[in-house]
Amino acid sequence: MEWKREHTEFTDVLYEKGAEIAKITINRPDKRNAVRRQTTKEMEIAFLDAWHDDGIGVVVVTGVGNAFCSGGDVSERDPETGRYAGVEWDGLGTMIHYLIRNIPKPVIAMVNGYAIGGGQVYQLMCDLSIASEKAVFGQVGPRFGSFDAGFGAAYLARVVGEKKAREMWFLCRRYTAQEALQMGLLNWVVPHDKLEEETVKVAREIMELSPTALKCLKYSFNADTDHMYGMERLNSTLLRMFQQTEEGKEGSRAFIEKRKPQHTRFRKNL
Repeated sequence: MEWKREHTEFTDVLYEKGAEIAKITINRPDKRNAVRRQTTKEMEIAFLDAWHDDGIGVVVVTGVGNAFCSGGDVSERDPETGRYAGVEWDGLGTMIHYLIRNIPKPVIAMVNGYAIGGGQVYQLMCDLSIASEKAVFGQVGPRFGSFDAGFGAAYLARVVGEKKAREMWFLCRRYTAQEALQMGLLNWVVPHDKLEEETVKVAREIMELSPTALKCLKYSFNADTDHMYGMERLNSTLLRMFQQTEEGKEGSRAFIEKRKPQHTRFRKNL
C-alpha cells in the first residue's frame, strides 16, 4: 500500500492518503503516543480534511511504534494547577470524540500496540477496531488523577457490558488483544505483521458499499447514544475541577516522580 503524505508541517501526527483511505497516525513514539494539545490540533485538522475530501471513503486511526495511544501526556500537566499546558478548553479528547462519531465516513481503529487511558477511549469511539495480536488495552485514570465519566464510561458499558466496564475502571488492569476481542471491544485480532494489510482489506470492502447508506447507518447507530454528549461535557468540567484539587494533583505528581500514588489519605473526603 502506497501512502501520500499530507500536511508535512505537522509535528505530532502523520497524515496520509492512499486508495481512497485517509490514515491519521499519532507520531510521538517517545511518549508512547500520548497526546498533548498540539497533537489534538493536528488530528482535528486531519479529520476535517478527510471529512471534506470526496475522494476519501474510510478513515484509519493508528500510532507509530509499539503504541496506538497512551492517553493524555501527564508530563504536560502543570503540577500546581493540574491543567494541561496550553489547553484553553475542557479536555484533550472531546473534539476528537466528536469528529470520530460525526464524520460521515466509517472510522477504523488500527490498534498496533498500547491503547491505554484516553487512547483506549479513542479506540472505543471508532466505528470498527482491528488490533495486532501484540496490542494491550486498559484504563489508568484513577491511578493518575484523571477519569472519563462521559463516553469513556457510559459508551464503554454499552460495548462491553456494565460489569466489565466497571472492572476496567475500578481495577485499572491490562488486557490482551484476545481478551479485548472476547469482551467485544474489538472486531478482529490479526498477526502484527499483517495489521495494515488486513485493515486496508476491511476498508476496501467497506468502500464497495453505498456511502450514503453507510452515513445514514452511522448516524442511526449514533442517535441511540448521542445523549452521552451531556455526560461528556459534564465530565470535562468535573475533571478540570478535580485535577486542581490536591487529590487530583497527587496522581500526576506521582507519575512524573515515578512513584506509587498515595491515594488512601483522600478517602476522608468522600
